[in-house]
Amino acid sequence: MAIYMTARFAVRSESVEKCQQAITILVDYITRNEPETRMYISLQEAEDRTRFMSFFIFENEEAEERHASSEALRLFTEVLQPECLEPVTFTTYTLVASTEE
Repeated sequence: MAIYMTARFAVRSESVEKCQQAITILVDYITRNEPETRMYISLQEAEDRTRFMSFFIFENEEAEERHASSEALRLFTEVLQPECLEPVTFTTYTLVASTEE
């Protein structure tokens, strides 16, 4: 069963570009190496550029675990965590309806 999640975080204003670069590197890695991550989107708030939200869909629990234990995520976390104003908030969802198959 697919797993739907979001991650929300805010970073220091002086580190926005650094964090954007880290996000880009992570998403590139996911695109090339995690075919069972169906979707990974990172968004930045239009009104407050220090706030981000990522939305991701994993094919199953194994895909989520591969992502969570990847070297790329570890490196991303090393960059992001010291820049966060508060801990990243993760939320898991269940699908109600979608335009996707």
